[in-house]
Amino acid sequence: MSVATPQALPVTRREERRAAGVAFGAHALHDGFTDLIYVMLPIWQAEFGLGYAALGALRGLFTGAMAGLQIPAGGLAGWIGAPAVLALGTAMTGGGFLLAGTSGGLVMLAVALLIAGVGSSTQHPLASELVARAFPGGRARKALGTYNFAGDIGKMVVPLAASLLLVVLAWRETLTVLGAAGLIAALVIFLLTPRFAPLPPATQARVTHDGGRRMRLAFPLLLSIGVLDSATRMAFLTFLPFILTAKGANLPTIGIALTLVFAGGAVGKLACTYIGARFGTVATVWLTEVVTAVGIAALLPLPLEAALVLLPVVGVALNGTSSVLYGSVPDLVEPEKRTRAFGIFYTGTIGAGAVSPAVFGVLGDLMSVTASVICVAAMALATLPIVTVLRPALPSQP
Repeated sequence: MSVATPQALPVTRREERRAAGVAFGAHALHDGFTDLIYVMLPIWQAEFGLGYAALGALRGLFTGAMAGLQIPAGGLAGWIGAPAVLALGTAMTGGGFLLAGTSGGLVMLAVALLIAGVGSSTQHPLASELVARAFPGGRARKALGTYNFAGDIGKMVVPLAASLLLVVLAWRETLTVLGAAGLIAALVIFLLTPRFAPLPPATQARVTHDGGRRMRLAFPLLLSIGVLDSATRMAFLTFLPFILTAKGANLPTIGIALTLVFAGGAVGKLACTYIGARFGTVATVWLTEVVTAVGIAALLPLPLEAALVLLPVVGVALNGTSSVLYGSVPDLVEPEKRTRAFGIFYTGTIGAGAVSPAVFGVLGDLMSVTASVICVAAMALATLPIVTVLRPALPSQP
């Protein structure tokens, strides 16, 4: 089943290009700022004498605000307009990091990260809706998958830029420069974001075989798949260094291994976008989740060298599912409800990714790392019956 799109003014090619540029750029910038925190944590530990719990709390201020305020961000956009809210959010994120660069103590640093996290809560729901509005119908899947991939580019570029700046600048000056860049980006976003007319209410939708009940369940089913997929991904990444250490890996080797997973993940997000457009969401999720589960389980008995060879393949499957899931959101909700749906979807998946390492960490303490990792692999397979039930609600594929 596919939701019928209400009649609206057609989107011009120029508006498509502007929408794509703004959305992809905003995703890259905000995801880059999110991972910039990883670069700064060791510096803050030395500067303020923090323990690991305090470092985790600092990052939690940012990620918690980002995850928890996405739904209100969508509501605010309905009131004052998406361009203004997306630009304001980007300005808050840039301003938060600029404030962090001028902070003289730990309390001000915490406040700055909280402000930055509040600003970043606007990006996912509003930029995703911008892409879905500019690329209606089947084109939305590829466009949203490319948008998803753009975030990975930012995760590489912004932390790399920070690392290079730290060679010649102190950490405070580095954050000041990057924060100022965020403020400039906010102005560009406000000026370039297309101003689409509001969508009229949906007037019709295709009826499913069971009288519409499956339509009501479709989005919750998709969300549950996203939650399980995100939880699998973050739990696996948490345990991966310990798996490799048991095989004799040292710290540089673990860093290389994580890079292999992330590089494979970036490729997977883009590749699975086109696989999903060609073969459909259900077939693609089956492929990626089976490869994820088998790949994670296969890492346990393999020697270190073979595990390193396998990791990029695991990365492709581990991250590839997310692109087809995000791209399917417009198929399952009415157009005027998409912004809220994207907010709910990102809140659920980001929240699951934040909670799962702690949950599986408890399992690791009670049983063993190996047993917990096997449970993580099994969780990936738990998505398969759900996506099979979802099949009738998704549009048919060519």
